Amino acid sequence: MAAIELEGLTKTYGDVQAARDISFTVESGEVFGYLGPNGAGKTTTLRMLLGLLSPTAGEARVLGADITDERALIGAKRQIGYLPDDPQFDKSATGREILEFHADIKGDERSDELLELFDPPLERPIRAYSHGNVRKLGLVTTFMHDPELVILDEPTGGLDPLMKQRFAEFVRGERERGHTLFFSSHILGEVRRLCDRVGIIRSGELVTVDPVDALLNRSGKVVRLATVDPIPRTTFERDLEGVHDLAAGAGVRTRASPRGEPADDSTAAEDRKQRGDATDDGVYREYTFTFTGHVDDLLAAVSDVELVDLTIEEAPLESIFLRYYGGDDNA
Repeated sequence: MAAIELEGLTKTYGDVQAARDISFTVESGEVFGYLGPNGAGKTTTLRMLLGLLSPTAGEARVLGADITDERALIGAKRQIGYLPDDPQFDKSATGREILEFHADIKGDERSDELLELFDPPLERPIRAYSHGNVRKLGLVTTFMHDPELVILDEPTGGLDPLMKQRFAEFVRGERERGHTLFFSSHILGEVRRLCDRVGIIRSGELVTVDPVDALLNRSGKVVRLATVDPIPRTTFERDLEGVHDLAAGAGVRTRASPRGEPADDSTAAEDRKQRGDATDDGVYREYTFTFTGHVDDLLAAVSDVELVDLTIEEAPLESIFLRYYGGDDNA
C-alpha cells in the first residue's frame, strides 16, 4: 500500500490557487522530497494531507485514510509524525515539560535515543530557545512515538551544519528501518543527499516527479574557471556539449584573478581588457556557465590549458526553474 496518494488535490483562496490539480504517490519505505521555492504551495499541500486544511477539489489518502474522513484520519495520525515549518510550543514551559506532554498524548518509544542525537536544552523555558533549539525539540517530538510515516516541513531550518549532518544520517537510518518520510524543502542539496524521488512544485502546480538522479542530471553544475592564457569562447560554445548561460570576461566571478589578485566582480570590462583578461575577438581568461554534460568531457576540453582557478558547484534551485519550468517563483 502506498503511504500517500494524491489525485487532483486542489486548494483555492478566492482567485488564488495555492495548489492546483496535484497528483502523485509516495511509496511506503521511501524518502520523498517536495521541492520548490518559498511560497510555491508546499506547506498548503502538507496541511491538506494532515486534515489541517480542507481541499477545494480532488482527494488524497494518508496510510489508507481519506483525508476528508475525520475519524479515519485521526486513526491514521497515531502512526504519523509531523513537524511544521514553525513549531509552536508553550513559551512558558520547559523543553522537558513539552516532551512529557507529547509523551502523554501519543506515547514515547524513542525519546532517549532522539535526545542523545539532537540534544535540545530540556531544562530551559521555550522562550529562551533559539530557532535551532526549537527545531531540535520539534524533531524529538515528531519521531518519539516511532511513527510509520513522518511529514516534515523544511525540517533543517535553523540547524547548524553539524546538526544537519546528524539529521541526514538519521533519515538514512529511518529509510533502512522501512519508515516513510515526506518532506518539503527549497534546498536542492538537501533533497539530493536524502531523497529517493523528488516532486517539484511551482506556483501551486506540480511540474515533475523524478528519481533524484534524473533531477541532478537535469540541474547540472555551475562552472567557474580562470586561465593563464586567454582561450576562445568556441572552446565551450561549439566544442563542449552541455554548456548553458555562458558568460565571459567582465563580470565573471572567480576566486582570484589570473594574476593572483583578489576577485573583483565590479571590475570594468575596459580594465580587464587593458590587463589582458579579454580581447575584442571573443577570447577571454575567465568564464562561467552551467554545465549539464559529463565532467570528464569538461576536464578534457581544458586539459591543454593552464588553469588558475576551477570551481564546479551545484546549480542553485532558482536556475533550474528558470531553465526548465518557465521562470523563478518568489510568490
